[in-house]
Formats: sequence, structure tokens, C-alpha cells
Amino acid sequence: MASMEATTSLRLSSAETLFDEGKKIVPTSSFGSSSRHSVKPKRRNLFVVAGARNPGSIGMMGKVNGVHVHEAPNMRNLKRTDDSPLHACLLGRFVEDNFVYRQAFIIRSYEIGPDKTATMETLMNLLQETALNHVTSSGLAGNGFGATREMSLRKLIWVVTRIHVQVQRYSSWGDVVEIDSWVDGTGKNGLRRDWIIRDYHTQEIITRATSTWVIMNTETRRLSKIPEQVRQEILPFYLTSFAFDKEKRDVGKIDKLTDETAERIRSGLAPRWSDMDANQHVNNVKYIGWILESVPIHVLEDYSLRSLTLEYRRECRQSNLLESLTSSTASVTEDSKNNSSSNRRAELEYTHLLRMQADKAEIVRARTEWFSKIKHK
Repeated sequence: MASMEATTSLRLSSAETLFDEGKKIVPTSSFGSSSRHSVKPKRRNLFVVAGARNPGSIGMMGKVNGVHVHEAPNMRNLKRTDDSPLHACLLGRFVEDNFVYRQAFIIRSYEIGPDKTATMETLMNLLQETALNHVTSSGLAGNGFGATREMSLRKLIWVVTRIHVQVQRYSSWGDVVEIDSWVDGTGKNGLRRDWIIRDYHTQEIITRATSTWVIMNTETRRLSKIPEQVRQEILPFYLTSFAFDKEKRDVGKIDKLTDETAERIRSGLAPRWSDMDANQHVNNVKYIGWILESVPIHVLEDYSLRSLTLEYRRECRQSNLLESLTSSTASVTEDSKNNSSSNRRAELEYTHLLRMQADKAEIVRARTEWFSKIKHK
């Protein structure tokens, strides 16, 4: 995650002519299909710039779901056309009755891998960036890393416990993607955050993701119940809509790997100072690279990672030395030969474990699904 400074300025304006009107938010049945859970947006969208500097450059006052934000009248006449400055499309805005935060990003040259496409780590970083900008632009941000004001007063932060990402297609260098993100409650003390990633120009849905978050005390490093004051802060932003249909969510248990069941073990993985985030532990995206360290090289070269599920067990600090374990759980089946990429079975499936090298304590369990790059170009 990226750090958010304590002082935040918000500039907000009407963006009726900036983007196409009437787009639906979350097709949940399959990639590219329409949704029965969609929310009809208001005519007036909110165009938001979140920043940590120049708090004095604030215009008129407005509200997002009952939370006061600020308006910048000079942004009113921006339009979405092929001739418009691209930066106009990269500013976040609220849509779908202000429950959904939408932001566009350009895939940079340093965000692509050997295939000249975005990597899973790139997508995860963009999901995090959108989530943090959502919190900041909503007017809720305190002085913590994505924490609300009431959370900051109580020294509380959000930590992710599980995330599931399904990729239909990876974007290439220079492509523009559009990300929608929203939140809802889950269980008694959890928060669910979902994302949809679209190709900005075609509006094709290319990635879906869902995650579960809980609260941790920064002093005790223990999980905490959601205080009622925090619940009242975030409750106006809850949207009961899902990035996935129920039957397509990966909610299955991830088996624990051991020295006996793992096919490959990579030891001596050392977190660096640059791997730490503002919450003083290893950034959760960094775990993906270490998990892939124990995946066979021919899989990385010949197959595309299309599904990733992570279960976070404990936080990791810079002083910890890690081990990455991997074991295959499935191979090519007849179902994988179906034409529908969103319904077919994966050609390769792996179970992973990232653990402390010293005491073997679990950090992250993971499950990945892979498809042949040649067959599914």
C-alpha cells in the first residue's frame, strides 16, 4: 500500500460531460455480461482529486454520502473525447449514487513483465491505490494508512485477511484501465472490498477481485472489533453488490503445505527496507513475488497466471527470513479445452505457502490457476 499523509485536500465538481452516462457497475455473472445487481447512477457524478498538499485551494462545499467534501468549479467543462488530455481521465470520481469510486490508470513501462503485459503485482498495486484513493476522496481519511479518523484516534488500521483475483486478460504497456471499487460489511467485524477492472476504451471487463479486511491495533498488533464510532463512519458507503456471482467466488479452504507435501521449497528470501509499507510491515503485494519464487520456471514462461487467492495469516517484518513452498494440485483436464475462458477449468493449479524460515510459522497460504499462453492467445 502507498502512504497517505494526514492533511488531505479534496476538489470536487460536476462531471456530467466528462464520461459516458448510464454505465452499469458490476456485471456479476461472467466476464462481459450484464448484472442484475447493478445500481442505477444519478445524473450528477462527482469528480474528485485527492491530494495531501495545498489544502487552501478549496472551493465550494459538497457531500458524498453525507460526508462533506469540496468543489472546484474550474473542472466543470472537461469532456471524455479522443482529443482530451489523458490526465483528465485519470482523476478519480464517484459514480453509482456515490457508492462507487472510479479511477483510470495508464500501464507504465516499469509495470510490465517479460510478456510485455501488466503483471499480477501491477494489478494488485492498482487495486490498493484505488482503495486508498477511495478512502481519501470520501473525506474519511485520518492520519493512518487508509484508516478513518475514528480509527486513527484509536490507533487502528485495516489489514487484509483474504483476497481473490481473477484475470481474463492482462493489459499491455500504454493501455488505459478503469477501476471501480466499493465496500460492504461482512460478518460482525469484517469489511469486504470489491473491484472491477475494465479496458478504458472498450469497457471490456478484464479483471475481478474481492477481499476481506479486519481491524488491527498498531500498538498491540492484535485484531480488534470494529468500534461503533468507526462503523458509523463507514456505514453510509456500504453497497451490497458483488464482483463475482456466488458460485464463482473462491471461498474454499487452502490446504497447508509441509516439508513432506511440498514439491519445491525456496529458502533464504529476505525482505528489504523498500518492501515495508507505512503500517510498518511488509506490503501485502510483495508476497506474490516470493510465492512465485518456488513455481517451476517453465510454468512462468509458458503459462499465464489467471487466478490468485491469498490467505494472510500473520504480518511479516524486515528482520524475518522466509521460505516459499509450492505443490501442484491439478493438471490439464478435458474441461480446460472449453472455448469459454471464464468457465473452463485451469490447466495447472498450485497450492503455495510462505512461512518463516526460523520457526516455520505461516505467513500466507495461496492458490494459483494457470492457462497456457499459446493455446489462449
